[in-house]
Amino acid sequence: MPELPEVETVRRGLVKVLVGRELVGVDIRDGRLTAPDDPTAVAHELLGAVVTGVGRRGKYLAVGLDDGRTLVCHLRMTGWFHHVTELSERPHLRAVFELDDGTWLLYSDQRRFGTMRLIEPGGLEDYWRGRVGPEPLDGDWTAQQLRAALRGRTAPVKALLLDQRVVAGVGNIYADEALWEARVHPLTPGGRLGAVRSARVHDAVIAVLERGIDAQGASIDTYRSVDGTPGSMQERFHVFDRAGEPCPRCGSVIVKTRVAQRGTYLCPRCTPRP
Repeated sequence: MPELPEVETVRRGLVKVLVGRELVGVDIRDGRLTAPDDPTAVAHELLGAVVTGVGRRGKYLAVGLDDGRTLVCHLRMTGWFHHVTELSERPHLRAVFELDDGTWLLYSDQRRFGTMRLIEPGGLEDYWRGRVGPEPLDGDWTAQQLRAALRGRTAPVKALLLDQRVVAGVGNIYADEALWEARVHPLTPGGRLGAVRSARVHDAVIAVLERGIDAQGASIDTYRSVDGTPGSMQERFHVFDRAGEPCPRCGSVIVKTRVAQRGTYLCPRCTPRP
């Protein structure tokens, strides 16, 4: 699933091709994409709109329109926007947006879990409420906030990092990388992290997300940027997807286990089990 670095890379790509462009053709081919709203009705509402900006909130993309509405998109597991100069049929194509410069923005989604919601003017904050917590890279998220969110929690710290209400945008990959960097075992109960370890996790989350953005995300399965190029973060993983390989910090063998029903990679020596 694309996480914050991948979605931010997509956002930057969409800014280049969408901002200032009019949607002169909209074809939403999959009713699941806009459910419970009718896809034909949503396509009609989007027709003729001019894109004024593309934002991001956690793993969500927010495409601003000139009438004050916002098209909120979540790529989920396999969603992919790709910009092309010639329209052709492609596998798993779910939506087609024709732009006024003669190009097309295509949305493909093999697993069909992605969503698009057209939010009325003034309704965006209500939409975010209860779905996403603080943005880790906006400068306002502090180690004290993270510790407060973890205080008294018995759930594993990894499960809490995956909770988008605790911190927005962190998923399986970057949670594993951050906890390895902070030397905290993923099964450690959140409430057992004191000020020092909470601060280490906080700083590590920011560091690995920034590295992911610099690498334009991790292309493991279907993820690509808007222009079709892959990211390179997968070449920089310290633990994720490296079971059986040596830990780059201590040389011990990296193991794979399960935490919060997710495959989890760790070094048993650097991050001893609590």
